[in-house]
Amino acid sequence: MPVETRTLAELLAQLTLFADLTQPQLEEVAHTVGEEVFGEGQRVLRQGISGGGFFVIVEGEARILIDGEERARLSRGDFFGEVVALTGDKPTADVVAASLLRCVTVPPAELKAFLVQHPRVMFRMLQAEARRVRAANLWPR
Repeated sequence: MPVETRTLAELLAQLTLFADLTQPQLEEVAHTVGEEVFGEGQRVLRQGISGGGFFVIVEGEARILIDGEERARLSRGDFFGEVVALTGDKPTADVVAASLLRCVTVPPAELKAFLVQHPRVMFRMLQAEARRVRAANLWPR
């Protein structure tokens, strides 16, 4: 089924972060989150300057840049902005759309309540964070 004809709930159901939710929960999340689309090359988050919430990539790819150097690429199902949204700190990297990028979003002020209401999403997020920490500790210094 082409992406354009699938509902947001159907798209979310295919992402690991939301895999444990029931259909009614997916529908509720689909009506709760916002959606943003970024053109190729558009900056989503700016290192040291601005933060904009929690983003989950539904379509497309994003580049993670620290001091102008690409450190990672994120794609469908990956998320970013959670540390900024949860701590209020400034972003430590630029996030730039590497292609047309469609994301679902949760504003920083709403993220804590969203995660408390959806503990399975919070658990999946914690698992992903643990993998990121482990991977960061394995990088050559």
